[in-house]
Formats: sequence, C-alpha cells, structure tokens
Amino acid sequence: MSKEIKSAAEFDAAIKEGNVVVDFFAVWCNPCQHLGGVIEEVEPNYKNVKFIKVDVDQLPELAARFSVESIPNVFFFKDGKEVSSFLGFRYKSEFESFVKKAFNIA
Repeated sequence: MSKEIKSAAEFDAAIKEGNVVVDFFAVWCNPCQHLGGVIEEVEPNYKNVKFIKVDVDQLPELAARFSVESIPNVFFFKDGKEVSSFLGFRYKSEFESFVKKAFNIA
C-alpha cells in the first residue's frame, strides 16, 4: 500500500533515490479514490518502484511546488529528478504503461 507523506522533508527523502511514483490526491476526490485503487492493484508488480501519495489539502506547499492545480496528478521520479507525469484517472493497463515507460521497465 502506498505510503502517505506527512511533510515536505519526508517527501524530499522519499524521492531522493530510486524509482518513485507520487500520487497527488485528496480524500474528497472521487477520481483520486479510483486511481488509488488502480495503484494498490499495480504496486505489488513493481518491487523496484516506491509508491507514495500526497494529500494536497494536508500539504498544499508540495502541491504548489509541483504546480498541482487539478487532481489526481501523478509524478514519476528517478533518483530525485522528475521523469514523467500525468493528470487524471487512468485504467490499470494505461497506468502500467506509464510506470514501465518512466522507469524503462520491459
């Protein structure tokens, strides 16, 4: 299950190394909840990828840092550098395509 980030410092530490998927969401957002379900289903298939989530209402400074104005908004980081992103809900197959492409997974 994706770890929910509670501070900017925790976020910075989480994305520093490796492959990281960041789900910016809100608890009141229905598409966010559906995407969260897709992420939970896909997550076990990618042992070398860390999945985290950021509640934009709890950490508005992180949402502002990444210009998140609409949700769900997903970012892909490799060793602290943003390599890809998408906005809106995605079905499982499309979400997996984003993960594979962002991190060069066959």
